[in-house]
Amino acid sequence: MAYLAAARSAVDLLADPAVAARWNEPSALAEFGVGGLAGHLASQLLSVPAVLAEPVPAGDPVGLLDHYARGSWVGATVDDEVNVTIRRAGEGIAAEGPGVLVERAAGALRELTATLPVQPAKRVVHLARGPWSLRLDDYLTTRLMEIAVHSDDLAVSVGVPTPDLPAEALDPVLSLLARLAVRRHGQPAVLRALSRAERAPADITAF
Repeated sequence: MAYLAAARSAVDLLADPAVAARWNEPSALAEFGVGGLAGHLASQLLSVPAVLAEPVPAGDPVGLLDHYARGSWVGATVDDEVNVTIRRAGEGIAAEGPGVLVERAAGALRELTATLPVQPAKRVVHLARGPWSLRLDDYLTTRLMEIAVHSDDLAVSVGVPTPDLPAEALDPVLSLLARLAVRRHGQPAVLRALSRAERAPADITAF
């Protein structure tokens, strides 16, 4: 399963000695320390069991792009309350230090390795913080994206190579980011950035 492959990569990165060595230093992200960023990365595993256990109310799930259209953090500045809350949550998860964080992330990985492969193909999960529901595959794609992006953030922050994800994990992330970039900047901008250096726009970031 693609998500589990990415989750294993995240646990390996969190366990890298460079993370513990720079735990109290600033990260590559504004206002985020390395420890807090590590906590945020670990939350992409730690939060999944709770989502799987959340009761799902009646109603249709939203689509993957609609999930991002509804997200209050999309387009928020570093000082907006939603991002302040995200940083505080990461710091809280990491509060007991790097060793405990790695143990918790590894424990979540073991649990998810047992539970995710037996989930029904059309399973729907509910995001209480939304609040709205998503198909499980779409929800895991959102976690894949978070793992891929924040693994790069953390690796850069502590001076180690960004982990290479297998194609099965990276392809959904690239597809999601490209679709979000098209929605934000339009098709021509994304096509030119990927194929025409002489007409490439300065920015096609998805967020």
